[in-house]
Amino acid sequence: MKNVIITGTSRGIGYELALQFAKAGHSVLAISRKMPQALIENKNITCLSVDLSDETEMQKVENFLTHSWKNVDIIVHNAGCLVNKTFSELTQSDFEKVYKVNVFGVANLTRVCLPYFQKGSHVVTISSMGGIQGSLKFAGLAAYSSSKGAVITLSELLAEEYKERGISFNVLALGAVQTEMLQEAFPGYEAPISAKEMADYIFNFALTGNKYYNGKVLQVSSTNP
Repeated sequence: MKNVIITGTSRGIGYELALQFAKAGHSVLAISRKMPQALIENKNITCLSVDLSDETEMQKVENFLTHSWKNVDIIVHNAGCLVNKTFSELTQSDFEKVYKVNVFGVANLTRVCLPYFQKGSHVVTISSMGGIQGSLKFAGLAAYSSSKGAVITLSELLAEEYKERGISFNVLALGAVQTEMLQEAFPGYEAPISAKEMADYIFNFALTGNKYYNGKVLQVSSTNP
């Protein structure tokens, strides 16, 4: 059984993923600002309210790891922040809001967990087809898509930097998934994949993908993007 950290577990893919890992008997640390009752009541899930945009809040994670788990087998960096504005309307504050969660949150949580990784640990970062070079881009997502491109490069670099320790870093660049965040950004849009279906895929990849991949970006999309 694995010790699994999942961010962005209040809804959507993260919520479904936390329940799936717990159902399979793994120990889950669910990180988000708000916690659904179903996660709080699950005996295999520890809920930790953390604002990923605030670096000082990482101390909560470090305290938990020091006193409870001692090691981390899997991280799924799933939390995301999206601002949909035309570029002329985007402010530096908008960019900072998105990057603090989508980039700095990923970097800070990974750094806190480094001492607890062991050979075979797998760090999975959820990116977007919008962050893939050469993919079709959506107007209004300059901050979001560029942040998703940043974590792709970060993961590739970390895979090289920590390969001697046997830690794998991979990225899943997702296409459209029917989540609350998607509906908020694009009201009325119907995605071809549900949050539960995507969680099924990520669950299996997080457990086995590092046997086949390291430092790789897999495009998980049935549409373009």
